[in-house]
Amino acid sequence: MDILQDLEKRGLIHQTTDREGLEKHLAENQVTLYCGFDPTADSLHIGHLLPITMLKRFQKAGHKPIALVGGGTGMIGDPSGRTSERSLNEAHVVKGFSEKIKQQIAKLVEFDQGDNPVVARNNHDWLSNMTIIDFLRDAGKHFGINYMLAKESVSARIEQGITYTEFSYMILQSLDFLKLYEQENCTLQIGGSDQWGNITAGMELIRRSREQESDEIKVFGLTVPLITKADGTKFGKTAGGAVWLDPEKTSPYEFYQFWVNTDDRDVIKFLRYFTFISDEEMAELESEVKDQPEKRVAQRRLAEEMTKEVHSQEALEQAQKISAALFSGDIKQLTATEIKQGFKDVPTYKAAKNEIDLIELLVDASISSSKRQAREDISNGAVYINGERQQELGYVVSKEDRIGDMFTVIRRGKKKYFLIDFS
Repeated sequence: MDILQDLEKRGLIHQTTDREGLEKHLAENQVTLYCGFDPTADSLHIGHLLPITMLKRFQKAGHKPIALVGGGTGMIGDPSGRTSERSLNEAHVVKGFSEKIKQQIAKLVEFDQGDNPVVARNNHDWLSNMTIIDFLRDAGKHFGINYMLAKESVSARIEQGITYTEFSYMILQSLDFLKLYEQENCTLQIGGSDQWGNITAGMELIRRSREQESDEIKVFGLTVPLITKADGTKFGKTAGGAVWLDPEKTSPYEFYQFWVNTDDRDVIKFLRYFTFISDEEMAELESEVKDQPEKRVAQRRLAEEMTKEVHSQEALEQAQKISAALFSGDIKQLTATEIKQGFKDVPTYKAAKNEIDLIELLVDASISSSKRQAREDISNGAVYINGERQQELGYVVSKEDRIGDMFTVIRRGKKKYFLIDFS
């Protein structure tokens, strides 16, 4: 099966230019392709995983991918898919974002390894050296205003308003394709479905600026679909915000749980999109979802693959350990680091490293509404310290109750957790 057939089977092709021509081009050549990543934050999020995975699929098929970090275009802001203008970041901020994103991509795709390694480029290298006169004469002259206005990324913003800065973004991204075509013989650009207008504009710039070679030029575009969830909510968003690839922003445990909580209606689609598991295993997992959905076998398999891929085998094992401890209530098996991950979003009370009467602690930490309620909670067996029920009214929380000398986890009832932080 060729690469395009595999992508179509997985539902990963939204649009292509000249489908037959692209298939022939890929079959007859080792094709250099690229995908761009603008540094709009100091981390990528899981919405970026699909294009990164696409680069890996093309690499496995023998082609040569380029991950382009938009150190230049990130200074401007892409209007595609947005209803308002982005806030412009300072140059040093974009530079810092660019370096962090390059490091993240390098971890995911392994730069400079094998016979056809993924390589990194930064469009700041060529865009920063271009004068406004160069920009207008060498690029701007090839773009008609009507042509640009017809692009969805622009037309969708006309009524709300679009600045000349954002209006020009299309030309800057087109210059990326032209530069990579000239410098790397890059003939294919891939991206999300919202990038279709920018991709085709880049192809047009290559053809118009090299008219003497027009019969020989073969460039193509391909987009992946917008990821949608069956329940109508946005993919990659949780109650706490975006799901980031940076473990400091979204812990491996939170990342693992995001995938474990995938809807039954979405899990097989996501396995096809994001993983490289075999067709045989995919069929088995599809049967599991159909016949025994309550076991969530497919969700756990998806969470395993994604956590290991983005973080590490060690991070996966840690996330699984935290999950098992929370399910069983055996909190004492966790380290302080694991407690910090697993209880990141529960109510937290900062306490001094002193012995403290349990009843007083329950009231001070707003676990129980009053001392009378605290006594009732303890007497009724509703209070657990580090997973163990505590019914002694005169109990004193001491150093022995602090995990790693830092944390004590108190549970009231079946599911209400509270973290006492002694650090």
